[in-house]
Order: sequence, then C-alpha cells, then structure tokens
Amino acid sequence: MNQTITQKDKAPGGLRATFLGVDHPAVAADDVQALSDWYCDVLGYERWFLHQKAKTVWMLKAPDDTLLEIMPKDDTLRHNRTTWTPGWSHLALRVSDIEAAIAFLEQFGVIWGGDLTNAIGGGRVRNFFDPEGNMLQLLQRTASLPPLGE
Repeated sequence: MNQTITQKDKAPGGLRATFLGVDHPAVAADDVQALSDWYCDVLGYERWFLHQKAKTVWMLKAPDDTLLEIMPKDDTLRHNRTTWTPGWSHLALRVSDIEAAIAFLEQFGVIWGGDLTNAIGGGRVRNFFDPEGNMLQLLQRTASLPPLGE
C-alpha cells in the first residue's frame, strides 16, 4: 500500500500526531524470572506488571518510567549478532555519567562488547551484554543534540 503523507498529515492533529513514540521493547528470555531479576537488581528497573496466563511475562519500569517487556523465548535457535546484523540490534540505556555507570557495572562482572567510543549523534557509548547475551549500550549524550540533518 502506497500512501503519500502530506504536510497536512504532519500538522498537529494529522497522522504524525497519532504516533507518540516507542512504548516498550521486548526481549525473549531463556529464563524470564532470572533475566527480570538482573534488570531490576543491576539496572534499577522495577517490576511493574506480571502477566501469568499460558506464559509468564514481566513488564519492567525504568527510573524514567519507560517500559521493558521480558517474555519467554520459543524454540528458535539464537544466532550470533553484531551491532550491524539486520533487524533490531541493541537497547541503548541513557546515563548521566558513563564512567560511573561503567564502574558500577564492573562490580557485576558484565561482559563488555568494546571500548568506550564516540556515539553517533554526539556523546559517548559502550556496548555490553546482559546474562543471556542480548546487546545493550550505555549512552551519555552531550548536553544538547544537534538539529536534524547536522
């Protein structure tokens, strides 16, 4: 289906106003409870909603009120990923002090996916992995992001 989005659609009350942003990412886990515990104990999430019907699913809430869903995986084999593998790549966690966040995570023995580098769009970034091998990033943005296109 081809749809042309007009300037009217971009105006307040048009099509663009319908979409507010990302509600939550979800990660399919080998062990829903253990991975939920890690995100709460290490990254400061809190358990927000427990769904227990055919499968157990946790909705976790971050200190900034964003949500993360931890759900059970199916029997599909996990393939090795890099930052550039097609599909969703990683979850970037914004921090106010990246050095302090790195030092904190060092206490938990996280596996790092590289050194501290400059972030696309400004700031600094470092990749790491949760206990099930899902890629995460610590990201500290500069005080103000540049305008679009710069």
